[in-house]
Amino acid sequence: MFEQTCAELTRAAIDRDDERAFGRLLRKVHQAATVVPVAELTAGVRLLAQGVAEAPLDYAASLAVMSGMIVENGADADAPGTAVMGRLLEVTTGALTFADAWAKAAGGEPPDPAEHQPSREVWDVVRPGLGDGAGPAMEAWWSLPRFALAASTVLSVSPMVRASVPDRETLAAAVDRAEDHCGQLTYVRDLLRVLDGERLLVLDRASGRGWTVVIGGIGDNFQLHTLLAGELIRPDRLPGQAPDPRWVASSLDQDVPPGTPAVTGQWNLVDVDGEWIWNEGVPADIPEVGGTRVVVLDPPPYERSWNPGRRFPQMPASLFVEAAHDPASLQAWWQRVRPATTRPTG
Repeated sequence: MFEQTCAELTRAAIDRDDERAFGRLLRKVHQAATVVPVAELTAGVRLLAQGVAEAPLDYAASLAVMSGMIVENGADADAPGTAVMGRLLEVTTGALTFADAWAKAAGGEPPDPAEHQPSREVWDVVRPGLGDGAGPAMEAWWSLPRFALAASTVLSVSPMVRASVPDRETLAAAVDRAEDHCGQLTYVRDLLRVLDGERLLVLDRASGRGWTVVIGGIGDNFQLHTLLAGELIRPDRLPGQAPDPRWVASSLDQDVPPGTPAVTGQWNLVDVDGEWIWNEGVPADIPEVGGTRVVVLDPPPYERSWNPGRRFPQMPASLFVEAAHDPASLQAWWQRVRPATTRPTG
């Protein structure tokens, strides 16, 4: 029954049926999605993915949001995620076209999609500059917040979707430009930079030892720092106070239990050139040296603490040690590593 309703909704979107029929089916799917089993949710959302990919943007945007909600309820994200990311560049560039035309014609920020509906008055502003493209650009502008919300969900949940984003560099550039117009794109921007299956070389300056670690699904360097401590501070690796298990678990895939204290930083993370690796950054910020991202562990210059958990709670993370290296095998690397630079603490 749920699958059949999703099929009807998809067909209504592609055929651009009247809004009342489409809205009725959309509400019916929304209500059913809270009670049907996960297997049925997945079958239904795979049908909605066709609508996301093929329907006019306004209808597709509503299906994208609905698909994101169904994914949050447990459905597999790969099919709808592929469809959402397959159209995000179209939506973003169209919205930028609208914003640019509005700025030239009227100045200032275009109408907020959360507060205004498309109208003849808006069309009259951008029509002289866009001609026949005014309608599609308006549709993209009003669709962008919904596509950005759905993209945040599917990128958080699915490593496959993150790995298979089409035209990634072009999309990232468009998202960077459009971020000022749509705050949700900040999350999309950072999710596009998440590394999966990435190897890091981690060097401990005090002992000269090192480890190759493999990371995935890490949203920021606070999380990276916490997970490195969980893997490396143990009797056979590095000395120190082992992190609270709740810190590590909530940095991987668990919720933060009530009463969990703030995480205490163990090191100062720097790169090969001695530049600080800021916790506020992301692993993709760490420079590559000969194709390898290198993290050097130094003593902390001052005490740091931060809230436990993950920036993207829906995104499970991983970090494990793939190989250990003794100082003798790392001589070439240590010759390249510079002392840490001095930074203000304020």
